[in-house]
Amino acid sequence: MRTLIRLERVTKRYDEDIVIHPIDLSIYEGEFLTLLGPSGCGKTTLLRTIAGFEQLTDGEIYLEDEPMKGQPPYRRNMNMVFQQYALFPHMNVEDNILFGLRMKKVPTQEQEKRLAEVLEYTQLKDYRKRFPQQLSGGQQQRVAIARAIINRPKVLLLDEPLGALDYQLRKGLQLELKNLQKQLGITFIYVTHDQEEALMMSDRIVILNAGKIEQIGTPLEIYNRPRTLFAAKFIGENNIFQQGNRIFSVRPEAITISSASESTNRNSQKQGEILDVVFTGATNKVYIAPSNETAVILVYDAIKGTPQWRKGQAVKLSWQELDEVDLS
Repeated sequence: MRTLIRLERVTKRYDEDIVIHPIDLSIYEGEFLTLLGPSGCGKTTLLRTIAGFEQLTDGEIYLEDEPMKGQPPYRRNMNMVFQQYALFPHMNVEDNILFGLRMKKVPTQEQEKRLAEVLEYTQLKDYRKRFPQQLSGGQQQRVAIARAIINRPKVLLLDEPLGALDYQLRKGLQLELKNLQKQLGITFIYVTHDQEEALMMSDRIVILNAGKIEQIGTPLEIYNRPRTLFAAKFIGENNIFQQGNRIFSVRPEAITISSASESTNRNSQKQGEILDVVFTGATNKVYIAPSNETAVILVYDAIKGTPQWRKGQAVKLSWQELDEVDLS
């Protein structure tokens, strides 16, 4: 896979505050890469630095081996989509979308050709004459995306573009964005704090914490084999155990519970007491307190029902050794 963007020791400081510690990262042509982390971890700053809206303190960013340091955003062949849409309220949909091409004085025939393409991609053909205030939040975000991709950038940068939308609309647009990226073949660099969104949409995920990379990998690698304690706790629900100096995680779905007196042939076992059983919609969660350890979570499919465990009941936790993931 060909490297499109390369970050070498990229660093960002505000006075004495280091927001981005030295980062090395290769981003491939045509991939959907997500920068994932909690609020304040530096993911938006890193995205804005790639775009050229923030200047590097140290290091270099290369686009197709050409150094970008000091290059303004309009010279980077990238476009950015923001959470706030940033549409012109006095322009209708097609005028908003065509704004960049008109500023570049692209021939009218070419403008119309590209407009037809992006209206098709973003399902906006029936809304081209409407104004932003006549559109839903999801439709406005489609206009913002169409305005960005009509310029045919090599890279599309998206800063939590679905963050302001309600749950159901966000889920639908996640699928649309993923499919759009595959259709266009453009490299997407996507910022979010939503772990489920990152797992669903990404080819690779970069987990950021306090301005540093914790782990890079595919969604399966990130979920099944977290490398650090932070990654294990941040992605999905996880159970953390300590044996001497060794810290390891076991996902809830890998653990079974049985009565304290029942024998089991699984490798690893712990005794505990049920703290609570909580209905969460699609699942039931069972919280268990092993002696002298943090509560363990088990998840059951709510449709299939949950065994009738009682609060305060003594139980045995068991799992296979191969489900243990050592953490640094």
